[in-house]
Amino acid sequence: MDIRIFGIQGDSIVDGPGIRMAVFTQGCIHNCEGCHNPESHDPNGGKVMTTDRIIELAAENPLYDGVTLTGGDPFYQPEACAVIAEGVKKLGLNVWTFTGYTYEQIINSGREDFMRLLKSSDVLVDGRFELDKRSLELRFKGSSNQRTIDVQASLAKGEPVLWEEKTYF
Repeated sequence: MDIRIFGIQGDSIVDGPGIRMAVFTQGCIHNCEGCHNPESHDPNGGKVMTTDRIIELAAENPLYDGVTLTGGDPFYQPEACAVIAEGVKKLGLNVWTFTGYTYEQIINSGREDFMRLLKSSDVLVDGRFELDKRSLELRFKGSSNQRTIDVQASLAKGEPVLWEEKTYF
């Protein structure tokens, strides 16, 4: 399946825990003021790759802990992003998905493609970036209104459950 991407960043340590491959999707309707990737908003920009190739790239680095789907907004291309998420999970990697939508908007959308991507994600960083709530002290998100949600726990509980980073000391 084809997907339009803005770019891929290997060895990322800022888009989730551990060493990650970040897939920056192309296309976003949120147009958040202060977005750090405004060039990713145009749905016709970027370049086309196959989801198989992206999964292969993730498999090539044995040091990856996971893959982050970001953007743009992965929910602009939910089917292709779900294919990537499902493919890299088969490799034993975790999946983080960043979106301008809220968890509740996704759940209440009535869209099967949104739910497929949500269900194939381990963590969802939700909500629009808000420039007046921007903080460089936040871990893995840009503004304080955004939530870092444990998707599987949330689906089981029927309400958002915040992700908690594990510490090993």
